Amino acid sequence: MSRNPAQSWAAAGSPRPIVIIGGGSIVTDAHLPAYRMAGLPVAGVFDLDAERTRAVAAEWDITPYASLEEATATENAVFDLALPPVAHQGVIEQLPEGAPALLQKPMGRNLAEATAILQACRAKKLTAAVNFQLRFSPMMLAIHDLYKSGALGQLVDVELHANTMTPWHLWAFLKGMERVEILLHSIHYLDLMRHFLGDPAGIHAKTLGHPDTTVSQSRTAAILDYPAPVRAVLSVNHNHDFGPKFQDCYFRFEGTEGVSITTLGVNLDYPKGVPDELWFCARGGQWQQIPLSGTWFPHAFIGVMNNLQRFVTGEDETLVTNVEDAWKTMALVEAAYESSARPATPIKEKP
Repeated sequence: MSRNPAQSWAAAGSPRPIVIIGGGSIVTDAHLPAYRMAGLPVAGVFDLDAERTRAVAAEWDITPYASLEEATATENAVFDLALPPVAHQGVIEQLPEGAPALLQKPMGRNLAEATAILQACRAKKLTAAVNFQLRFSPMMLAIHDLYKSGALGQLVDVELHANTMTPWHLWAFLKGMERVEILLHSIHYLDLMRHFLGDPAGIHAKTLGHPDTTVSQSRTAAILDYPAPVRAVLSVNHNHDFGPKFQDCYFRFEGTEGVSITTLGVNLDYPKGVPDELWFCARGGQWQQIPLSGTWFPHAFIGVMNNLQRFVTGEDETLVTNVEDAWKTMALVEAAYESSARPATPIKEKP
């Protein structure tokens, strides 16, 4: 490795003011800290809960909007929709025509809603992206840079393994949702595999709950179907409630010339997390740790917003997580749920 891989997205030269729609924990834990860190201007916030609007605005010294109409009337704004998936379409339909917008993932609760959201964005002529921000985390920007530079060679094995204890109670809106784990969590990993490997031909998946959790699913195993020699798999267990000793969460990108492994620290003791780690080894070489300039939360939220801001001004040629591409991730998620609902291949009985 002849140089340190890139770990950040270029800043926008003249960023527009950001109007945040939604004031939940993801806003105060990630969006607002990221934007302040990057010097991105935030005009104000609106939430259906007026008290929450006031509290978030006071804490972050931004304008509390009294209504969605007041928020969307902000001129020259980028709209950051930090909303549950069921709420996206209704808000999109009230945005100004041609506005830039960043939608919190997922893009709806299922593929039908994703399609409706896509059509609404098209009808409004929005410059719209979905917040698949794992692509923009320092560790994943670095691995993607290594991959594009040829340091990994041809990718042949991509694996996500997570054995954690996730505090689902932090998100009250999850209770009663038919789809949870893949739609709201492993969607990041499926999206990232698409980012590196392109679209698979299909997926084999199983997702299910656990006796100790109230959410509908909290464990998933999946194999993505790519042409040989690529193997792409994920194994996720959010219910390892036996202390931190054997908890882990890592992504491995193994190629013909090198391999990179990274720890996704935010998933260990969420939301406080532990430091991310990134390691690289060239074939025949020694493992070396690559120092990271930031973490998934909140630094990745800087990159996805900077990409949208720069695309609007013409500084970036590509809107990386645009809604047209994000729809394909939603199609992969839909296929995973369909696969999980089907019976497995039966084992032959003894004659």
